Amino acid sequence: MSQDKTIIVLIVTLAIGFAGGFILRPVIAPSPATVVASMPTPFPSASSEARETQYFMAHLDEARQVVAGCRDGSVRGGECANAEEAIIKVDAQERRRRFLGN
Repeated sequence: MSQDKTIIVLIVTLAIGFAGGFILRPVIAPSPATVVASMPTPFPSASSEARETQYFMAHLDEARQVVAGCRDGSVRGGECANAEEAIIKVDAQERRRRFLGN
């Protein structure tokens, strides 16, 4: 008799636990919310992708401006690394050209 009560109490406890888990699941682990743009931008923004190293190698003055902006904090993102890499590559090409006398 005592063993039957224990099994019944165990089953009821498990059922309450599972039901509580299903009820509380949205509170414990909410589903990811979708982001809705509430206000459109008043002007079209520039491309969000960073310009590549090849672009900065062709436009060295702009690369130097971007690197200066990165150092003072006005420019952030992937363009900083790409612009700095382009400057390093162009400087290395110039040094190599001067060294080899071409």
